[in-house]
Amino acid sequence: MAEEKRSLNFIEQIIEEDLKNDYKKEDLQFRFPPEPNGYLHIGHASSICLNFGLGEKYNAPVNLRFDDTNPIKEEQEYVDAIKSDVVWLGFKWARECYASDYFQQLYDWAVMMIKNGDAYVDSQPSAAIAAQKGTPTQPGTNSPYRDRSVDENLELFEKMKNGETKEGEHVLRAKIDMAAKNMLMRDPVMYRTLHRKHHRTGNDWMIYPLYDWAHGQSDYIESVSHSFCTLEFLPHRELYNWFLEKVSSAEDFRPKQREFARRNLSHTIVSKRKLLHLVEKGIVKSWDDPRMPTISGLRRRGYTPQSIRKFAEIIGIAKRENIVDVSLLEFCIREDLNKTAPRVMAVLDPVKLVITNYPEDKEEWLEAENNPEDENAGSRELPFSKELYIEQEDFKEEANRKFFRLTLGKEVRLKNAYIIKGESVIKNDAGEIVEIHCTYDPKSRSGSGTEESMRKVKGTLHWVSAKHAIQAEVRLYDRLFSVESPDADKEKDFLDFLNPESLKVVTAYLEPGLKNVEPGDKFQFQRLGYFNVDKESTQDHLVFNRTVTLRDSWGGKE
Repeated sequence: MAEEKRSLNFIEQIIEEDLKNDYKKEDLQFRFPPEPNGYLHIGHASSICLNFGLGEKYNAPVNLRFDDTNPIKEEQEYVDAIKSDVVWLGFKWARECYASDYFQQLYDWAVMMIKNGDAYVDSQPSAAIAAQKGTPTQPGTNSPYRDRSVDENLELFEKMKNGETKEGEHVLRAKIDMAAKNMLMRDPVMYRTLHRKHHRTGNDWMIYPLYDWAHGQSDYIESVSHSFCTLEFLPHRELYNWFLEKVSSAEDFRPKQREFARRNLSHTIVSKRKLLHLVEKGIVKSWDDPRMPTISGLRRRGYTPQSIRKFAEIIGIAKRENIVDVSLLEFCIREDLNKTAPRVMAVLDPVKLVITNYPEDKEEWLEAENNPEDENAGSRELPFSKELYIEQEDFKEEANRKFFRLTLGKEVRLKNAYIIKGESVIKNDAGEIVEIHCTYDPKSRSGSGTEESMRKVKGTLHWVSAKHAIQAEVRLYDRLFSVESPDADKEKDFLDFLNPESLKVVTAYLEPGLKNVEPGDKFQFQRLGYFNVDKESTQDHLVFNRTVTLRDSWGGKE
């Protein structure tokens, strides 16, 4: 049967329509233009997948361009992290570009605009400029400096460039229309003075272009055909086109800006400012803390590039903003790891289980399959002995009929091993159970083919041999926020909604085959969830992060 053809999203429809009209396929070129003022998050991942995905679909180049026009917030660390994230997601850029590469060209164009009467230096304080903007229903008023002579504007602008004026003393504004319905067209600022060192250009420049001036012109310089932005830039499109008209000729190929809606993720914030606040206040340890929605945080937690790309594909591209439940992202990683992650046994909250009729010195190795979803995954051997660890919650002295785990007088199966029966318990002075004693049926070993091994029991437990188990630090990560929209309540701080149980650290016992794992290795801890080895892990101190539980545990919480 032929594969069902996927319908085009509205962005693809725009491109297809352009190709039918005046665009050639070789004209197509896209870009992903992050500002290097923080680490990329899951929202950026969707934009990466959109732009680079279009490049793959149309066999067109995609530039990675850093819009590095604000030296106050931008750092090389963020540039390096962004490049790492894009590569990790599986994409390659055609050219690595920087808005700072174009500072001289942007300046030359600004000088041309001054000479043509399309820009002027304003010497008012920023508060006065803002007050003169007017309102959506009232026109703005002209700056008293709007009609400065060309020579005076050129002289002041050069002084600004050379650092001969104070920060905030002057700005360069486009001369458009202070009565325009679109308030962004009311003589927007193009340049401001900043006596700051830039991470790439050093102290070469004392003026820096604002985003609206740098962005469209960077697209034009790079021959970008389609500049896709999030929906808040829709009002900026008119200004984007106005600037392009001033620096290009009618026959030039001009980029086309189009907008798509953000996909906000529940139980998450994606404001770089707020994410930075979490880091600076020590609420999380770093930008790549596994509770962060950053791509590096998701990577450290154990998410795969395939799961994030699948998530971006499922949520798609839309014209209206909405909130996507984080459970969909969790579904994508479960689906991916279910196919690829080896199954292992680990006990996170141990209690000792003693098989009283198992020979004291006996030790045997039992076969266990690595992944039932992958026929090529093979099997491994597990050590079995008289004393084991099981989860405390897998035993109750007294239990109702719906409890299908171990209790006194009833049988359960130990996975890949034997059927056991609870007999008695030993308690400490506080009345806490420290040992569970049971008996086993020697003829019930899994896979042995005996009649006893075929007996049906309702419960199956995971376990590790106490004698052979290795210890590990296991970090049980959960959602960082306890409500769907932590920054939607204007009456409360978003920090009021932090989930106090977003991280719990336990000492676990693992099967011995995990002794030589490497950072990034991924596993399913049977019956518990998916885990990966943290970058801080060493052979002497293993550290595992919980990526996600086996099932959505939040459905009944809210």
